[in-house]
Amino acid sequence: MAAVRAASAELGFAEAAPAWRLRSEQFPSKVGGRPAWLGAAGLPGPAELACALCGRPLAFVLQLYAPLPGRADAFHRGLFLFCCREPPCCAGLRVFRNQLPRKNDFYPYEPPSEDPPLEAGASVCLQLKSGAHLCRVCGCLGPKTCSRCHKAYYCSREHQTLDWRLGHKQACTQSGNLDNTVPDHSFLFPEFEIVIETEDEITPEDVEKEDESEVIGSMGEVPEEELDSMAKHESREDKIFQKFKTKIAQEPEQILRYGRGIAPLWVSGENIPQEQDVPDCPCGAKRIFEFQFSDVC
Repeated sequence: MAAVRAASAELGFAEAAPAWRLRSEQFPSKVGGRPAWLGAAGLPGPAELACALCGRPLAFVLQLYAPLPGRADAFHRGLFLFCCREPPCCAGLRVFRNQLPRKNDFYPYEPPSEDPPLEAGASVCLQLKSGAHLCRVCGCLGPKTCSRCHKAYYCSREHQTLDWRLGHKQACTQSGNLDNTVPDHSFLFPEFEIVIETEDEITPEDVEKEDESEVIGSMGEVPEEELDSMAKHESREDKIFQKFKTKIAQEPEQILRYGRGIAPLWVSGENIPQEQDVPDCPCGAKRIFEFQFSDVC
């Protein structure tokens, strides 16, 4: 893993937002719902989005709009996190990247407007600007179609079966736009916008004060000799966990910490990977840390 740099993290907070702000053309950062893909090139298919343990489709967790300054091919860049939410897996985390240059065939050259559109548009977008169709349940690539209407697309048999039970059975033979009859599937996580703010700096003195106040508040009247002995035997594990608590306590509602190349905020000293534990990128370059997500959401 490449060397980390000292810099402030960007913190993400989940906030309710109107549907139009979470569409692809707004380049959102968001949690839950269906992914707002930038384009069709390089999107993961059903095989890549299947849990390695149980084989079921992974669920979309969040996406971050994270362009790379100085990289023309990554002027628009999104990172997409998926997980398996089927017991007993509830893991199987995978991250994918979707990016475009500023000049592309799908979006205007200038930034999108901050004002709401005059027309509401479809509540659920199930076709990319490139023409690729998306699964009605999860919003990922849908190479399979309903054999009756040939208008509903799915990533897997599991999601076709789920959609059939939740309304497509009745809507299948109806004429019109099926996109308007997409139910709220229980497969999706609740959808919120991720609002980004820069983290305030915390000095080593702040951490020491937090240590002292915690000891005083929990121990009461403890002999000075005993306190000195405890300080000498403070483990590396204690220091790591105390740093984590102090950082999180500043903004307890944070669900995300972002910073390309900064150091991760570890909750424990156990199982911290070493450089040799992190595989290189297929291009041969060293991988670097970019973000971490909290399940507080």
